[in-house]
Amino acid sequence: MPGLVLQARRRDDQGGALRVGFTASRKVGGAVARNKAKRRLRAVAEQVIPAHGKRGYDYVLIARAGTPGRPYSALLKDLEAALKRVDAWRDDDVEQK
Repeated sequence: MPGLVLQARRRDDQGGALRVGFTASRKVGGAVARNKAKRRLRAVAEQVIPAHGKRGYDYVLIARAGTPGRPYSALLKDLEAALKRVDAWRDDDVEQK
């Protein structure tokens, strides 16, 4: 996706909690740009992953050079498309317990 890279790995404990990590390399920019990119990824993940991410997966969101300046709505769509691409999309909006 243009705004982010998503890695997802299924764990053995299928009922486990959602776990999400964030990273931004120096390719994104200086410390200010990297911190901004990670803040934006955290905000997008808080909105999308609890509603649509499958339980029992670990997710890592990796910032790209365009992440800090990409529109928020585009980042949301990037994450949704990435979840579908890695087969970690859950259709219902109800959080699984």
